[in-house]
Amino acid sequence: MTDNDYTQRPPDALPPGYRFDEFEIQDVIDASNDNIVYRALDHQLERQVAIREFLPRTLMVRSETQRLLPRSKQDQSAFSAGLDGFIHEARQLAHLNHPNVVQILRFWTYNETAYAATPVYSGMTLAEIVQHHPERINEEWLRRMLPMLCGALAALHDKGFIHCRLSLNSIQIQDNGLPLLLEFGALRQGAGENGEINKTLLHPGFTPLEQYSDDVDNPPGPWTDIYSLGAILYTLITGARPPASVTRTIQDNCVPLAESKPEGYSQALLLAIDSTLALRPEDRPQSIAEFTALAGIPLNEVSPLPSVSQTGSMLVPIDPQPENDTASVSWWKKQRTPLQVAAGVVVGLIAGALLFGRENSTDAPLTASVKSAVPPESAAKPVSTSAALARVYIRVNEGDELEVNGKAQKTPTAVNGYSSIQFSPGEYAITLRNGEQTRTANIKVDKPGTWLLNPQP
Repeated sequence: MTDNDYTQRPPDALPPGYRFDEFEIQDVIDASNDNIVYRALDHQLERQVAIREFLPRTLMVRSETQRLLPRSKQDQSAFSAGLDGFIHEARQLAHLNHPNVVQILRFWTYNETAYAATPVYSGMTLAEIVQHHPERINEEWLRRMLPMLCGALAALHDKGFIHCRLSLNSIQIQDNGLPLLLEFGALRQGAGENGEINKTLLHPGFTPLEQYSDDVDNPPGPWTDIYSLGAILYTLITGARPPASVTRTIQDNCVPLAESKPEGYSQALLLAIDSTLALRPEDRPQSIAEFTALAGIPLNEVSPLPSVSQTGSMLVPIDPQPENDTASVSWWKKQRTPLQVAAGVVVGLIAGALLFGRENSTDAPLTASVKSAVPPESAAKPVSTSAALARVYIRVNEGDELEVNGKAQKTPTAVNGYSSIQFSPGEYAITLRNGEQTRTANIKVDKPGTWLLNPQP
């Protein structure tokens, strides 16, 4: 990354040292028209978090007491509608336990607005990958990303939500290889949202026609995100975004991929992408499952991408980096919002080797190991949130019974094929029993992060 990745501090941002109970603001890591995102220190759990503040600058100004005030009486109603959406979004996302969707750690209202705390994520957005590493993008790379990305979108849609803001900047490939959905500022559930707020969040080239109007006969739906997803894939393949949908209604200059036939891409994938870019919603795939079937993509299959910003260790550091480390200083430009309580360690055990290796990596160990700070006997079972250092997502099948270090545990409810458990430092033998079948995995943990395990027979 370059020095241009530094985020300029907005004049209306909360000052360093400002406290929300255990959270202390440190600096600004991103700012947009409707949000400011801060890096903050959680004094209680001694970890860094990201705090997103709802602050639409076209509607509100900050007073000397840090409270938000409307610019005019007319702006108050639009702000209230947007704030209600921000609150509703945070509450819903908090219940969506998916490894490719931002995790909400805490939410509160203050200063006449609202705040959401999330983990600190590190990686590169698709926009940055296109700019700095276009050579990485090919059909194999897309087919490794899409099952996880489509799984996250399908999970949102199953809850009745539409992202409504997909673009190259709203998808991050984390340093651990997992794609992450970002920028949920326009997250919608059904029709009737305030149009004035949503129209400030449109991305020409990625936004379908139905988002440019408040026509109740053409409300946003899964097909809305599917158009945006198709525009993202079109851009990744061609290097140029498709023409804006509103201009295509006058003269459609969008050349179908099946006609231009970019080298190295299968006709099946190109035809599936072309189908997503139909101007009329009813002419597009109506669900993520329909799109993945057309493209021949297995939904929810986990196969993380090689890192494009770091090499070597699978361990992603959570401690503050030196100021001259531009990959760290530009943290939020590489992720915008955010899998876990500190940064991520993602390890999968499959067929006796790491499931999530990087390109050119060798000698992958069967056990994902970091030096243990606590003897195994002192960490014989999962612990409470306040003491946990690691969140482990475990691939489970229906009917699986969980054991940790030989002791039966209540299997947490699975979401999209994964159950999550929090662990303190130590060694763990994880066993899943289902009738006569047994699957196992072993891990050592002493650093905060996220682990993704696929126990094997």
